[in-house]
Amino acid sequence: MTDSTIIWHNPRCSKSRQTLALLEARGGDLEVRDYTEDMPSVAELKAVMKKLGFVSAHEWLRKAEPDYRELGLKAIEDEEALFKAMAKYPKLIERPVVIHGDRAMIGRPPEQVLELF
Repeated sequence: MTDSTIIWHNPRCSKSRQTLALLEARGGDLEVRDYTEDMPSVAELKAVMKKLGFVSAHEWLRKAEPDYRELGLKAIEDEEALFKAMAKYPKLIERPVVIHGDRAMIGRPPEQVLELF
Protein backbone atom coordinates (compact mmCIF):
# COMPACT_ATOMS: atom_id res chain seq x y z
CA MET A 1 0.00 0.00 0.00
CA THR A 2 1.36 3.42 -0.91
CA ASP A 3 1.15 6.47 1.29
CA SER A 4 -1.44 9.04 0.40
CA THR A 5 -0.35 12.53 -0.49
CA ILE A 6 -1.72 15.72 1.05
CA ILE A 7 -1.32 19.19 -0.40
CA TRP A 8 -1.93 22.25 1.72
CA HIS A 9 -3.29 24.31 -1.12
CA ASN A 10 -4.14 27.98 -1.57
CA PRO A 11 -6.28 28.27 -4.73
CA ARG A 12 -5.32 31.95 -5.10
CA CYS A 13 -1.59 31.11 -5.42
CA SER A 14 -0.21 30.31 -8.86
CA LYS A 15 2.59 28.08 -7.49
CA SER A 16 0.02 26.17 -5.48
CA ARG A 17 -2.19 25.67 -8.54
CA GLN A 18 0.82 24.53 -10.60
CA THR A 19 1.87 22.08 -7.89
CA LEU A 20 -1.66 20.70 -7.61
CA ALA A 21 -1.79 20.19 -11.39
CA LEU A 22 1.51 18.25 -11.27
CA LEU A 23 0.21 16.02 -8.49
CA GLU A 24 -3.10 15.42 -10.24
CA ALA A 25 -1.27 14.50 -13.46
CA ARG A 26 0.92 12.08 -11.49
CA GLY A 27 -2.16 10.28 -10.18
CA GLY A 28 -2.52 8.42 -6.92
CA ASP A 29 -4.35 9.12 -3.69
CA LEU A 30 -4.39 12.88 -3.22
CA GLU A 31 -6.06 14.92 -0.49
CA VAL A 32 -6.41 18.63 -1.24
CA ARG A 33 -6.69 20.85 1.82
CA ASP A 34 -7.40 24.54 1.38
CA TYR A 35 -5.44 25.54 4.44
CA THR A 36 -6.73 29.12 4.27
CA GLU A 37 -10.22 27.76 5.06
CA ASP A 38 -9.27 24.59 6.99
CA MET A 39 -6.47 26.10 9.04
CA PRO A 40 -3.87 23.77 10.55
CA SER A 41 -3.52 23.62 14.31
CA VAL A 42 -0.30 24.46 16.12
CA ALA A 43 0.27 20.72 16.65
CA GLU A 44 -0.19 20.02 12.93
CA LEU A 45 2.20 22.84 12.03
CA LYS A 46 4.86 21.45 14.38
CA ALA A 47 4.50 17.93 12.98
CA VAL A 48 4.72 19.11 9.37
CA MET A 49 7.67 21.38 10.13
CA LYS A 50 9.60 18.30 11.30
CA LYS A 51 8.70 16.53 8.04
CA LEU A 52 9.95 19.57 6.12
CA GLY A 53 13.26 19.36 7.98
CA PHE A 54 13.08 22.97 9.12
CA VAL A 55 14.85 23.96 12.31
CA SER A 56 12.83 27.11 12.97
CA ALA A 57 9.34 28.33 12.12
CA HIS A 58 11.02 31.43 10.65
CA GLU A 59 12.16 29.25 7.72
CA TRP A 60 8.51 28.57 6.86
CA LEU A 61 7.14 32.10 7.06
CA ARG A 62 6.24 34.21 4.05
CA LYS A 63 8.20 37.31 4.91
CA ALA A 64 6.61 39.43 2.16
CA GLU A 65 3.11 39.00 3.62
CA PRO A 66 1.76 42.22 5.18
CA ASP A 67 0.81 40.26 8.34
CA TYR A 68 4.49 39.32 8.82
CA ARG A 69 5.47 42.97 9.09
CA GLU A 70 2.35 44.12 10.94
CA LEU A 71 2.74 41.43 13.60
CA GLY A 72 6.46 42.14 13.98
CA LEU A 73 7.33 38.47 13.48
CA LYS A 74 10.91 39.13 12.38
CA ALA A 75 11.83 40.05 15.95
CA ILE A 76 9.99 37.14 17.60
CA GLU A 77 12.17 34.24 18.66
CA ASP A 78 9.50 32.33 20.62
CA GLU A 79 8.64 29.37 18.36
CA GLU A 80 5.27 28.83 20.07
CA ALA A 81 4.28 32.44 19.29
CA LEU A 82 5.30 31.96 15.65
CA PHE A 83 3.24 28.76 15.35
CA LYS A 84 0.23 30.49 16.91
CA ALA A 85 0.55 33.32 14.39
CA MET A 86 0.75 30.82 11.52
CA ALA A 87 -2.35 29.00 12.79
CA LYS A 88 -4.28 32.26 13.12
CA TYR A 89 -2.99 33.84 9.89
CA PRO A 90 -2.43 30.90 7.48
CA LYS A 91 -1.32 33.18 4.64
CA LEU A 92 1.94 33.44 6.58
CA ILE A 93 2.71 29.80 5.74
CA GLU A 94 5.00 29.33 2.74
CA ARG A 95 3.01 27.37 0.20
CA PRO A 96 2.14 24.97 -1.16
CA VAL A 97 3.09 22.23 1.27
CA VAL A 98 3.02 18.65 -0.02
CA ILE A 99 3.09 15.88 2.57
CA HIS A 100 3.84 12.30 1.59
CA GLY A 101 4.50 9.72 4.27
CA ASP A 102 7.08 10.99 6.73
CA ARG A 103 8.38 13.72 4.42
CA ALA A 104 7.10 17.07 3.24
CA MET A 105 8.27 19.68 0.77
CA ILE A 106 7.39 23.21 -0.30
CA GLY A 107 6.34 23.44 -3.96
CA ARG A 108 8.74 26.21 -4.93
CA PRO A 109 9.45 25.45 -7.70
CA PRO A 110 6.43 23.16 -8.18
CA GLU A 111 8.51 20.36 -9.76
CA GLN A 112 10.52 20.05 -6.54
CA VAL A 113 7.70 18.10 -4.86
CA LEU A 114 8.13 15.21 -7.28
CA GLU A 115 11.29 14.33 -5.30
CA LEU A 116 8.96 12.99 -2.59
CA PHE A 117 7.99 10.02 -4.79
